[in-house]
Amino acid sequence: MSETKSITLNGEPRETPAATIADLVRELELMPQKVAVERNGEIVPRSTLEEVALASGDTLEIVHFVGGGDHQGATQDSWTVAGRTFTSRLIVGTGKYKDFEQNAAAVEASGAEIVTVAVRRVNVSDPTAPMLTDFIDPKKITYLPNTAGCFTGEDAVRTLRLAREAGGWDLVKLEVLGEARTLYPDMRETLKATETLAKEGFLPMVYCVDDPIAAKQLEDAGAVAIMPLGAPIGSGLGIQNQVTIRLIVEGANVPVLVDAGVGTASDAAVGMELGCDGILMNTAIAEAKDPIRMARAMKLAVEAGREAYLAGRMGRRKYADPSSPLAGLI
Repeated sequence: MSETKSITLNGEPRETPAATIADLVRELELMPQKVAVERNGEIVPRSTLEEVALASGDTLEIVHFVGGGDHQGATQDSWTVAGRTFTSRLIVGTGKYKDFEQNAAAVEASGAEIVTVAVRRVNVSDPTAPMLTDFIDPKKITYLPNTAGCFTGEDAVRTLRLAREAGGWDLVKLEVLGEARTLYPDMRETLKATETLAKEGFLPMVYCVDDPIAAKQLEDAGAVAIMPLGAPIGSGLGIQNQVTIRLIVEGANVPVLVDAGVGTASDAAVGMELGCDGILMNTAIAEAKDPIRMARAMKLAVEAGREAYLAGRMGRRKYADPSSPLAGLI
């Protein structure tokens, strides 16, 4: 007999013997594949409901889709990384734009609440030169310092130590590249750097290969988010291996965000439909013919993909299945 747990369900206290969230959903005579669940402020991917254990004190919201015109639910969807909650699931970069002004306009159009920023030496020859912070306010938009261009774990850790000293940031993005042609991550160096950063109190969101085993190793080493590539950085090829991305999502206990390879809005939607918590992109917006319009498109694509994931797509069939019955035709 399972231990009875005291939880809060949809705002009401409840006693339940359910061991997992899926057990609780079935206790309510609902089907796990037809509901969306938030536990302690975090959306629980539907694919993990069978594994996520219930504990006394948990607060859950369980919702499903009903007819009506109230669309407030979509605006309340949020995700949390390292205890920080965001409503936009789109993270954008700050490189390759024509100028800082265009970059700031694209961030606004995208609705992004997080931007990645590279850590670079200051221009000592012209200390009055414009800086990103003059256009994108770090008090309004979360800066995520990253280690773009680092090819060793030692360089990446050193870079982030400087970033923390400069701005007080502990939530950071780690990437350690293996070589310049593919810009694929060096996973051995990445894992070592993750362990070092976690021990020093950093909260690393980590760029990695689309490998579920490597992703789990990074999580165990202290990564607060897993960021597998969809395709090589800046390639615009879209998500090349949906199977491994889905496996990473299903096995992770931290947020998973596709990082690199997105080329257009449909690529972003695919990533969200796989159950990812978010999408990070730079080149897809910055190198579009109209970056501001593409930023708006990416915002809508991420939202649409998330809604589709929560709705639960229809099953795939080998043959046609008519929408209207064929019996009784005149």
